[in-house]
Amino acid sequence: MGRYIVGITGASGSIYGVRLIEELIKGDNEVYLVITNNGRKVLEYELEIDFDGWLKNLSNSKGRLNLCDIEDMFSSIASGSFKTDGMVIVPCSMGTLSKISSGTSDNLLIRAADVMIKEKRKLILIPRETPLSSIHLQNMLFLSNLNVLIIPPMPAFYEKPKTIEDMVNITVGRILSSLNVDNEMYHEWGINK
Repeated sequence: MGRYIVGITGASGSIYGVRLIEELIKGDNEVYLVITNNGRKVLEYELEIDFDGWLKNLSNSKGRLNLCDIEDMFSSIASGSFKTDGMVIVPCSMGTLSKISSGTSDNLLIRAADVMIKEKRKLILIPRETPLSSIHLQNMLFLSNLNVLIIPPMPAFYEKPKTIEDMVNITVGRILSSLNVDNEMYHEWGINK
């Protein structure tokens, strides 16, 4: 069992965050979720689900899900003493990415990411924006040079996806693999399915 922080922002693509959390919980992991106000609104709009109902259903699973208040700077995940196996912000808005890049820790999500960087722990960002401006690219390069892993949600068409769920699973599988979490969603090249 691992311990992971997952952030969801207001960028389009909350389906990736939901799917990642479901897979982590299914794998009997402990998940600390931080979601922005717009992240919650976009999630409910895009997925046509009730956020509180979704949380309640997940709470009945075998893993543990902890919802963290984005304004609670006293949360355990705001401290470097909180040991975790990794943090993923999925989807990651360009505003969030910019704040992480500049070290502006004005809420729990940004503070937790800042802690991951300063403690040299695994931080993965799934940016959702197109086209990318030079500012976006410079911020991503800056963070990449700090060993932050940037994984844009780009499906691998050699996997021959047939549905949106297939395309989402390819990206989520890559994220899980990057966290060293075994999964059946992403396959190494040349490995038979």
